[in-house]
Amino acid sequence: MKIPDFNRTRYFGATLFFGLMAMTARNATDPDLWWHLTNGQRILATGHVPHTDPFSFTRAGHAWVSHEWLSDIVFYELWKHGGAAALIIFSALITTAGFMFLYRRCPGKRHWAAAATAIGALASAASWGVRPQMFTFTLASLFLLLLEIGESHPRVLISIPPLFLLWLNLHAGFALGPALLLAYAIGILVEAIFGELSWRQAQPIIVRTVLLVFACLALVPLNPSGAQLYRYPLDTLRSPGMRSFIVEWFSPDFHQSLYQPLLLVWLLLIVAICSSRPKGRVLIPLLLTAWASLDAVRHIPIFALLAVPVIAGSVPKTWLQRGSPEPPPAPICWRSFFGVAVIVLLAVFAAVKWTSLVGKQQARENELFPRTAVEFLQTNQEPPRAFIYYDWGGYAIWNLYPRYQVFVDGRADLYGDPLLRQFEDVIQLRTGWNRVLDDWGVQTVLVPPTSALAQGLLLDTHWKTAFSDVQSILLVRDVPMSQDAELLE
Repeated sequence: MKIPDFNRTRYFGATLFFGLMAMTARNATDPDLWWHLTNGQRILATGHVPHTDPFSFTRAGHAWVSHEWLSDIVFYELWKHGGAAALIIFSALITTAGFMFLYRRCPGKRHWAAAATAIGALASAASWGVRPQMFTFTLASLFLLLLEIGESHPRVLISIPPLFLLWLNLHAGFALGPALLLAYAIGILVEAIFGELSWRQAQPIIVRTVLLVFACLALVPLNPSGAQLYRYPLDTLRSPGMRSFIVEWFSPDFHQSLYQPLLLVWLLLIVAICSSRPKGRVLIPLLLTAWASLDAVRHIPIFALLAVPVIAGSVPKTWLQRGSPEPPPAPICWRSFFGVAVIVLLAVFAAVKWTSLVGKQQARENELFPRTAVEFLQTNQEPPRAFIYYDWGGYAIWNLYPRYQVFVDGRADLYGDPLLRQFEDVIQLRTGWNRVLDDWGVQTVLVPPTSALAQGLLLDTHWKTAFSDVQSILLVRDVPMSQDAELLE
């Protein structure tokens, strides 16, 4: 007597859910998290979303598209009421929800679907964390699920525009929504061209999908930055500075163990495509995201959303019939007990993982960010224009704003390619580095002690060490105040 399919689905779904809740949990230490918290705090305090930059001296007063304003508020409220624990659990829940939508889309036996989803999750591990990007992942996953359901229940598609409105206020990855819809429509058109689908069947699907695209695009201005958000995703994708400076915009390095699961996904996908012929509505979006995943690490999770169902659906039914005869099944009561025990153990494991991460939160912060140096700056009045290491910029904003303003931080889109190159020139002591510091009137520098800039300033008699430990060094320009004024002219 077999376990009923409904119970089997629930069992593998619950097992996958709690397993993913443990797998996707990460410490709240993303370098950008800190300025997100500050911005959320500031929005709630002032009652409006900023349109100019308040946090840096290099872009003070310049236009800033705060495209993640709603995520910033959510993160700050979570931190305010639940601290790091709330951020860790919430982010794990959002990420897991995205994978559960993916699991729901996987065809075939539930155990194969769960296994394929788990592999896709491992391939996406480089992008997990407490960051607004996870909203884009989960909403993209939900979009794809609604599209599939909409094939047989078109009324479900009415829910897409309201979800898109939420998405475009959470993260600039909203542009992925119309892109996936268009790729889906092109895929339907390809099916009709090659005779896999009649024009009579294809036409209403294409019309509905294109109308959804226009409806979504019409909603884009409904955000605090208005129509500026039309250009923002394109400007970000075309930024050479971001693509050469920020690690998550690099192509995946398959020599690193972190990307071995992605390589496995690619190998399984090649086999799956050869053994089964995906429909155009699947193949076109898959090709789009496959290229994107090789172009930048941050796109791997979206590729997993398209690749995993193809892999799961390609498992031959004959696999289940091969091998030696199956042993007689255990009594239902014992199998039910075993299934419940596995789910409970995974739930306990997830809770233990969260507890462990919360317990290690402060240690991880101290490991990644210059806490002691920041405390020194909080208690000592140093010159406010601070050149701070890129990955520490957001942390400095959270702890030192408004007394100090940063040179750059994780908002690379705000600073643009020229300023990012200036930062690189300074931190690496390239030609003209000291001119950059002079032109911007920088009088305070906080960088790793092993950096080229730290070593160069230690040899410069115009700079003195105000604080130093194994993690960071704080240097201050040792010149009279009258000369500081001259530097700012």
